[in-house]
Amino acid sequence: MLEKIREGSQGLTAKIILGLVILSFALAGIGSYLGQTTEKPVAVVNGQKISQTTFARAYENERSRLEQQFGEYFNQIASDPTYMARVREGVIDRLVQQELQTQLANELGLRISDEAIKEEIRTLPYFNIGGQFSNDRYLQVIRQMNFQPDTFRNYLRTEMTRSQLVTAVAASDFALPNEMVTISQLQTQVRDLDYVLLTADQVSKDITVTEQEISDYYTLNQSQFLSQEQVSVEYVELNAETLPVVKAVTDDEILALYNDNKAQYVEPERRRVAHILVDLGDDEAASEAKAQDLLAKLKAGADFAQLAQSDSSDIVSAENGGDLDWIDRDMMDPAFEEAAFSLAAKGDISDVVKSEFGFHIIKLTDLQAEQIKTLDMVKDELTARLEQDHKTEHFYELQTRLAELAFEVADSLSEAATAVEQEVKSTALFSRFDAPAPLNDAKVLDAAFSVELLEDKVNSELIELGNEHVVVLRVKEHKPAATKALAEVSDQIKAVLVKQKANEVNATRGDELYAKLSSGTSLADLAAEQSLQVEQARDIKRNAYNLVPGLAKDVFQMAHPVDKPVVNRITLANGDVALVSLLAVKNAPVTELDARTKESINAEQINRNYLVFVDALKQQAEVKAAAVEAVTE
Repeated sequence: MLEKIREGSQGLTAKIILGLVILSFALAGIGSYLGQTTEKPVAVVNGQKISQTTFARAYENERSRLEQQFGEYFNQIASDPTYMARVREGVIDRLVQQELQTQLANELGLRISDEAIKEEIRTLPYFNIGGQFSNDRYLQVIRQMNFQPDTFRNYLRTEMTRSQLVTAVAASDFALPNEMVTISQLQTQVRDLDYVLLTADQVSKDITVTEQEISDYYTLNQSQFLSQEQVSVEYVELNAETLPVVKAVTDDEILALYNDNKAQYVEPERRRVAHILVDLGDDEAASEAKAQDLLAKLKAGADFAQLAQSDSSDIVSAENGGDLDWIDRDMMDPAFEEAAFSLAAKGDISDVVKSEFGFHIIKLTDLQAEQIKTLDMVKDELTARLEQDHKTEHFYELQTRLAELAFEVADSLSEAATAVEQEVKSTALFSRFDAPAPLNDAKVLDAAFSVELLEDKVNSELIELGNEHVVVLRVKEHKPAATKALAEVSDQIKAVLVKQKANEVNATRGDELYAKLSSGTSLADLAAEQSLQVEQARDIKRNAYNLVPGLAKDVFQMAHPVDKPVVNRITLANGDVALVSLLAVKNAPVTELDARTKESINAEQINRNYLVFVDALKQQAEVKAAAVEAVTE
């Protein structure tokens, strides 16, 4: 049969048909490249697009980082759309910077070899099990990151090339000794000041806001009052970790697993040794003669540790009586190792042994015989491992069943849930930015807000959340993004308008009072006249946390007082006004900088200059971020 097929495939007709098939596939492939994609890039840098997929991955990483940083408070800050919009803008800006660095690295001809990438993959701790690289672990981790091996290597090549550029630029930067002293003095400088605050609370009680003003603000700023698009879903979650053990582990399985992995339960022989080393030097014969003389002294009763301290060329071990600590096989020079492992008992001393380092006399100070863990010793560990294997096997059986039934009965999850012995869980309404676990995953959110699930009311495909952890969901309720009603946001608008008017009042008050300060009125007299409290701040540092937020930064930009205080009017980030009287600037005495301080200053300067370098790249580049608004809504 196979022979007939083979013969038939060699005919002219078969070749023509095969050619047409290949051509159709080729044209289909070309068409997919030539076709216009509907996905808008989040930015275009010198003609190079940054895709929504790239942004989504980077944004999800940033969300995860913030969640780890803020813990249980993350949901509270993530509910603020303005804050999350800034986060998304920050992610896009970083992606633009990375693309600029990548483009420059390519222009400079920086390259990372395939061998370097392989070595990097082998050494990354994420892919190691028991200190050894595991290809299975590697494939498992990158798949969880939505990478294929070739795309991950390309990603790693880009990251390593960019790192090569950073290293090249940073390594050429440094701070001169006099610059370090100046920077250190500026960093440790402290200032004394008095200040008065003009706050919104002081004047807000006298401010009125009309209903018409609220209505006008609402009309002009409706984009501020958009509610996020929301969905509530039903889902079935399948996790190998939570599955019960459905198959008992037998003694035969335990024994077979033990025999297959016996090498893991063998602790090899180890020895602790000390040595006296005589360097080869220029006269090898003289060095060997010296080693033989030392050996003779040892045999005559000389103390090994004392001779090591006085005569060994290995000055590090000599301080400890020649001790080299514990050694295993394949750690040392072959000749040294053979001699060390041939010593029979603690206290035995070898003959003179030659290695590439010189002539050694080796003493066995302790030994640990090979130890083998018996089956009884590791039985519990093997049982747990086999139980997990059984659970994993059961998981994949259930996963197949879940996928099939969720597809076949697309308008309900009940049958699929019953088949895999799981419950159908439900959620309240949530947006893309406050999804509950385990649905706060980019792949899940893409599915939950997809047109297919929203309009067709079908079950999703199987979505992988992690190692042996999947979910299938369907949309229960959909609430489109909409402008909130005026009544719902009226109090919020009123508070904003009161704050705005209070800031305007304080801006005028601040100008008037600053004019008096500048004409010679003291801050104390001014405060008494206005029934305000003078706050005193002494020995304030640049990063002072005991001042009103943002005040220290402006205070440290004020001129030094000479014969009289320097005064200033400072508008704070929240709109409040500070009237400041700077009394004194105190520089720290010039001292010799320690190595740690020098390193810190140098690192700060390198980082600052590199950011200037990246900003210069951005200024010279053509960057279009038209899609940012759509992404950050």
